[in-house]
This record gives sequence, structure tokens and C-alpha cells, in this order.
Amino acid sequence: MKPFRRRRRGGVFAEFDVHEAEMLVNLEAQLIELVSDRTGTGEASADPLFAQLDVDGPRVAPDDPVLARLFPDAYADDDESAGEFRRFTEPALASSKISNATAVMESLSAGGLKLDGSEQTVSTVEVELDDEAVQAWLRALTDVRLSVAVRLGIEGDDDAGAVDTEDEGMAVMSDIYDWLGYVQESLVQALG
Repeated sequence: MKPFRRRRRGGVFAEFDVHEAEMLVNLEAQLIELVSDRTGTGEASADPLFAQLDVDGPRVAPDDPVLARLFPDAYADDDESAGEFRRFTEPALASSKISNATAVMESLSAGGLKLDGSEQTVSTVEVELDDEAVQAWLRALTDVRLSVAVRLGIEGDDDAGAVDTEDEGMAVMSDIYDWLGYVQESLVQALG
């Protein structure tokens, strides 16, 4: 990857190797699949107005640790309040996460990456982001990086060095986690 740089006429751009771009699309697609279940309606609402407005979401925290990290409880000591807060906010938050991940995928597609599974005809993918796309990328990269961190058991800065790199799968995931951090840092620095 060639790091993000600011354009004189506005916006930022970067170049990704086609394999890096494919990996990013794969990660974002997995995130979309995981989060999609959280956009549906939850249990039947006792309030008919809310049922008509379709603002009824899940009331229970997700069992999956990645989803629990992406959708944390708003009230740690009050299950009822946490459930009500989740009910009204989680579907919109899930939709926003899906929208951000989709924006990343669309940016890579606009840069020449084929998303239909056909053979790639480019070796590098150049993405150009306006202010809105930058925000979507930052949020999507954060979500994917948090997801990978949960799978690696990383909860804080000190945990990143404690990942078991003897396990080949964990070592690869750790490299992906570090690379996502590099992409994110590159984007933030281009904005400065």
C-alpha cells in the first residue's frame, strides 16, 4: 500500500495492491454479514406507535463477542435501561456500520477492483476519498479492526504484543490487525 496523501484540490488518495484491496473487501463483507442480523426488528413491541415507525430493535446484548464489542451496553449496571437503549438505537447503528463498510467496498470498486469474482485486470487499486468517504473509511476500519482485535483477545494496547504468534492463523490475523492500524493511521495523518 502507498499511504494516503492529501490532494491539492481536496480529498485524499491512496494506492492498494490488488491483494490488499481484496482482503479489505473480504473483511468488510464479513463485517456486513455479521452485523446484518442486528438491523432487523426485535421482539414484538407493546407500543403500536413504535411498531408502525419500525424503530423496534433487539433488547438483549449479542452473544457473539465481536458483536458485543461493536454494540456494547449503554448501561452496565441496569439491564432494563440497556435493553431499552439498545432497542431504539441498535438498528440504526447497525445500518450505519453496514453503510460505512459498503462505502469502503464501493471506493475500492471505483478504483478498479472487480467485486463480482471475475479476474482482476489491475495490479493496483487507487482510491480517492472526499470528506464524507473519509469518515466512512475511518469508521469502517475501526469496526473491522475491533472485530479482529476481539478474535485475537486484544483488549488494550498491552495485549497486542501478547498474541500467540506460534499459531500460524493467529500470526496472520495479528499481521492483518497491524496492517489495518497502518491503513487507519495513514488516513488520519493525511488529514492533518
